[in-house]
Amino acid sequence: MAKRFFGKPFMNWYRKLLRNSKYRWVVLFGTLVYLVSPIDISPDVFPVLGWIDDGLVATIAITEITQILLDRKRNLRQVDEAVRMTEAVDNNEQVIDVDSVAVI
Repeated sequence: MAKRFFGKPFMNWYRKLLRNSKYRWVVLFGTLVYLVSPIDISPDVFPVLGWIDDGLVATIAITEITQILLDRKRNLRQVDEAVRMTEAVDNNEQVIDVDSVAVI
């Protein structure tokens, strides 16, 4: 139940920020600062609890970055295939000009 109220909204908010190219590098820099900084939601002084929030934030960041890179690779592959298809059509396209003949 707590995951529904805390985890899912945070993940959706973080995902939207990373998907927005205007804020992507700011969010990634902020994530890196959060992971290195001793000031956390749960400080690293507490052995297990301090590592959990860092682990979750790092996991979400890596997952979203990987998804963005996979989407970009997929889009580039689709563009390359479309370019190859248009080049193939342009190279193989022949126009045959035939005079019309009436058949009675």
